[in-house]
Amino acid sequence: MAIIKITQTKSRIGATARQKANLDALGLRRNGRTVEHNATPEIMGMVEKVKHLVKTVTE
Repeated sequence: MAIIKITQTKSRIGATARQKANLDALGLRRNGRTVEHNATPEIMGMVEKVKHLVKTVTE
């Protein structure tokens, strides 16, 4: 299974409650933080909802 690196690049201020919940579920709580997850459909769906706030790199 592929690994995906997710980095929060923009602030969560002004984001909807649902987008904030997705960031929390991904483990992103501050700008500039990077987390690694397996590229499952659930994770990819969460990333898709906050793609304007994060940068992704697939390995």
